[in-house]
Amino acid sequence: MTELTRRTAAELAALMAAGETSAVEVAQAHLDRIAAVDGRIEAFLHTDPEGVLEQARAVDARRAAGEELGPLAGVPIAHKDVFTTRDMPTTAGSKILEGWRPPYDATVTARLRAAGLVILGKTNLDEFAMGSSTENSAYGPTRNPWDTSRIPGGSSGGSSAAVAAYEAPLATGTDTGGSIRQPASVTGIVGAKPTYGGSSRYGLIAFASSLDTPGPFARTVLDAALLHEAFSGHDPMDATSIDRPVPPVVEAARRAEIAGLRVGVVREFAGDGYQAGVTARFDEAVELLESLGAKVVEVSCPHFEYALPAYYLIAPSECSSNLARFDAMRYGLRIGDDGSRSAEEVMALTRAEGFGPEVKRRIMLGTYALSSGYYDAYYGKAQQVRTLITRDFEAAFEQVDVLVSPTTPTTAFPIGERADDPMAMYLADLCTIPSNLAGNAAISVPCGLADEDGLPVGLQIMAPPLADDRVYRVAAAVERALESRWNGPLLAKAPEL
Repeated sequence: MTELTRRTAAELAALMAAGETSAVEVAQAHLDRIAAVDGRIEAFLHTDPEGVLEQARAVDARRAAGEELGPLAGVPIAHKDVFTTRDMPTTAGSKILEGWRPPYDATVTARLRAAGLVILGKTNLDEFAMGSSTENSAYGPTRNPWDTSRIPGGSSGGSSAAVAAYEAPLATGTDTGGSIRQPASVTGIVGAKPTYGGSSRYGLIAFASSLDTPGPFARTVLDAALLHEAFSGHDPMDATSIDRPVPPVVEAARRAEIAGLRVGVVREFAGDGYQAGVTARFDEAVELLESLGAKVVEVSCPHFEYALPAYYLIAPSECSSNLARFDAMRYGLRIGDDGSRSAEEVMALTRAEGFGPEVKRRIMLGTYALSSGYYDAYYGKAQQVRTLITRDFEAAFEQVDVLVSPTTPTTAFPIGERADDPMAMYLADLCTIPSNLAGNAAISVPCGLADEDGLPVGLQIMAPPLADDRVYRVAAAVERALESRWNGPLLAKAPEL
């Protein structure tokens, strides 16, 4: 690992702006790091070293010409392979899209380019973002840099692993039920879910359209805030995009002052199923918040216990609709088209071979929930529960400014341990799903290592919709206090690859 790959995004940007290094040098250092360690991590599905250096040279040329550049210009970034990219394949981790090159960029992709970030490549994920471990990828699992026998979380596990392994200082992810926060927690980095509608879904391959939310990964809260600000904001191409200014997340991350802030501890996120080391680190984080001047109270959100079953009716229902477009007729994989079969037969053969087991499971669950005679009993009831969960949040935020909980009940589990137990896998998102159902802002920030296994634990901070700056403010305060206690970042305690 070189000095450049150890640097944060903000530090790299400052070095380039001061002329102390170049975008090409920074990009090459990260390409070298990828070449050195990604064979053990498998974070990336696609890289194009020459294309990366071409992007970096363009940034250097613009800077040399005196052009005013964004605060992250020249900083490398890993891009989740669920955002369309016109110059790179976009597979969503599925065989059904193997080798597909989209004709357009997602809005998030376009904004990264406009901000001058250098896209290193596309990262691995659970197929169509359906999973909590990145084991569901058609291209094999990604491994956790802390312990390569363990999962890096999911569905954005390639992105979280790339940042934790110092292959990239920043990465994009998507959060549908916890797919940014949970990977961030188990790899010891920062991951944020913006308010739903605060970041554009245009060009994001849809899983569940009322839940999918692009967001940032980084090794520091400030870096996450800088990336959040770079690609967020209103997009007329996305009908669910919020036409409001981006909350002042960078200012909040720099402020990191929480004296007098009211913090609610969610009563329902405790008890059986929570690893002792996770609970211990969470309790210490709450004590830390109090020591920083926050006013901590316990808050009950009684309908949160129904969030998991409601989510696993709503999300599969939306996925069964969204994935109908992969029909072997217009783009992507086509199986059995030898002239002897009908379009329906080709479609059935293609979907049978192109989709993996978890995607098929969720399509079947969703189709059943939406079917005649069952719609009101399942999908309709789940939407009613969603309303009750939203009201729980509203009631809680009348009492407190933010809510806190463990990000996920356990640390990273071994690869394969839950592969044949979908319910155990789904429980990884127990604490994160309510924020997706309600659409509010949330973040995971490292809060220590579990005693049992020495693996990272995340603290989740939740705030009302469009109060994204609050989660960054609290996360930055926690980060600053804990780094002082640890004498450095948590990731510095990870074993060197």
